[in-house]
Formats: sequence, C-alpha cells, structure tokens
Amino acid sequence: MSTATADVSKRKAWVMAARPQTLPAGAAPVVVGVGVAVHAGVFALGPALAALVGALLIQIGTNFANDYYDAVKGADTDDREGFTRVTAGGLIEPAEVKRAMAATYGLAVVVGVYLVAIGGLPIVVVGLSGIAAGILYTGGPFPYGYRGLGDLFVFVYFGLVAVTGTYYVQAVATMPAVGTFPTTLPPGSVTAAAVTASLPAAGLSTAILVVNNVRDRETDMAAGKKTLAVYLGYTWSRVEFLAMVGMAYVVPVGFALDGAFGPWALAPLLSLPLAVSVSRTVLTETEGAALNPALERVGQTLFVHSLLFAAGLSLPQVL
Repeated sequence: MSTATADVSKRKAWVMAARPQTLPAGAAPVVVGVGVAVHAGVFALGPALAALVGALLIQIGTNFANDYYDAVKGADTDDREGFTRVTAGGLIEPAEVKRAMAATYGLAVVVGVYLVAIGGLPIVVVGLSGIAAGILYTGGPFPYGYRGLGDLFVFVYFGLVAVTGTYYVQAVATMPAVGTFPTTLPPGSVTAAAVTASLPAAGLSTAILVVNNVRDRETDMAAGKKTLAVYLGYTWSRVEFLAMVGMAYVVPVGFALDGAFGPWALAPLLSLPLAVSVSRTVLTETEGAALNPALERVGQTLFVHSLLFAAGLSLPQVL
C-alpha cells in the first residue's frame, strides 16, 4: 500500500475513502446532459440538480464499495501503487466502510424518488441497475470488474446512461402531457443528439479506468484480478486509451458540422493540450509515480472537456 500511515485521522480517512478527486468525473456527464437540454429548450433546474446529487452519491457509494470489496477479496496488497485504500490499509474497519456504502446508496435512492416521480419506470430501471452495477463491479460471487468488463460498465453508466438520463428527466419534466410516473419513454425524451453527446464523457471516463488498470496491471495479475488491461497487455491498453480520448475530440467536430449546433460545439477542442500532455505519459509509463498524477489529469480533462462541451451546446440558445 502506497501511503497509508498510522497517524491519519478518522476524518481524513473517510475523505480518502470517498475519493473526492473522482467527483468531477461523476459530475461531468450531468453537465453535458444539462448542455444538451439547454440547446433543446428543455432545461429544468430541479431535475438537473437532483441528477447531479444522485450521480455524486452513486460515485461515492461505488468508491466505498470498491474500497471494501477489493480489500476483503485480497486485490489490494502492499505492492499496489495507487492511492491509499482505507479498508486494506487498516484506517477504517471493513464493517464501517460497508455501512457507509449502504448509507450512501440509500441517500441516492432517496434523491431518486423525486426523479422517479418525474421519469417513472425508466429511472427506476436506470437507478437500481446503476447501484447494482456499482456493487457488483467488485462485489458478489462473480465481480465483473475482475473479468475485464469494468471498462464497459464505466462507458455505459458514466457516459451513455448519465448524459442521456440527465437529459431525459429534464425533457420529461417539461412535457405537461406526460404526467407522473411514465412507464415508457415518451416520444422526444431521449434524442439522437443526447446519445451522441454522451460519447465524449463515456470515452474519457473509460480512459480514467484504463490508466488505473495499466498502473495496477502487475499487482492485479498477481491477485487474480483480471481487468481488461490484464487481458490486453500494455500496448493494446494504450490503443484503447487513445481510442477513448480520440472519440472525445471527434464527436464535437461532428456536432459543429451540423447546422443546428454550429462552430460553438468545437469549444471542447480547447482542452486538447491537456489530453495530449497526459497521453504522452500514459503511452510511456507504467509506474504509479507517473500514472497517479496522470490519473488525476485525465479526470481534469474530462471535467474541462464537459464544461466546454456543455457551454458550446448551450451558448447559441442563450446569446
């Protein structure tokens, strides 16, 4: 374990367990969903804020779940080069982390009640499946994060679902004829633009996981944790990284070529120097000393890209 020490306070340990450095990644897709909604004229403040709070709670709950299950399954060892895990490091008792996980997911459900009243059955399915996916990523008898499926989970839930779900609850909230608790997707509540706009967030979120798994590849192999990086090796994992990052910069060009969006959609390209800089590190390094800062920089790239993309989508409608 990289930095665990006996003198870490309980309060600091809980902050470490929540991993605040990951929260921009949880917020970024919601920001994009809001941008698409503003462009379409369906922005709704209440559902947007609830989607943001719910996304952050699910992110924190998943962080607690990963910390707990990786420790009890023996995946977090003293050789791991990543940020300190509080359960494996003995900073917080496993039972406490497990209770915190349940409480955080419980709060997400409470927030979700409001969104369910607006979005109905589709939000029930998305919310409960998202929580289940967060737990089963490293928990349960067959943790799919240990079988090379973690990248798919992140792409779907932290990209496609998060962006389109944020758009959906706002769109439905502005459709008076829909009423409370729709059981199907009302026409126009999920658009091709929303789905396409989710791809950059999906790609950059997945790129964060790729960096994490490249850094931990050797220790994961030793612990029997078969991430996609374990299966692919360093070269093809880096190809995956470049594909995910590259997609984030191709999609805005497609939007800019659409007359309904125009050149404002190119705003995310302002973040390209960040992406190029961190890519150089990921393409050449495997050690935690280099990849831990890179991990945070990819998260920063995701958040900046998402802010710029949301602004580029929104500005033509508000200027």
